[in-house]
Amino acid sequence: MANSDVRLTLWSGTNFTDRRIRFRRGGVAVRDLGAFRFNNVLSSFRLRNVVQRSEVTLVLFSRINFQGSFRVFRGSQSVANLNNFNFNNVTSSFILVGRILTSSEISQIQSTGRAPRDILVIRQ
Repeated sequence: MANSDVRLTLWSGTNFTDRRIRFRRGGVAVRDLGAFRFNNVLSSFRLRNVVQRSEVTLVLFSRINFQGSFRVFRGSQSVANLNNFNFNNVTSSFILVGRILTSSEISQIQSTGRAPRDILVIRQ
């Protein structure tokens, strides 16, 4: 299963510093980062698929339940400072999957507030 190959590490500080949360498997949707006391503090992250580097999508949303403005990151990457994306200390919910989500799929998630099938949804 592709989602077992996905890794995500979130940091509250820029340049991969301060408080850290790790997700060792993909296929996770966090409706409210307040569940981890991480609401509106995300500043940097590392995202990767350890088998197929290009097959991973992270969508960060500014409001809980996959609402508000959003930023999409496709493929394995490290982002040292979300200020570069005008999204520092803004994230309230996110979706992580071990495949490429299309813009249409992301729009549907935002309009319905529902995560893709077959992934773990974490609520507060």
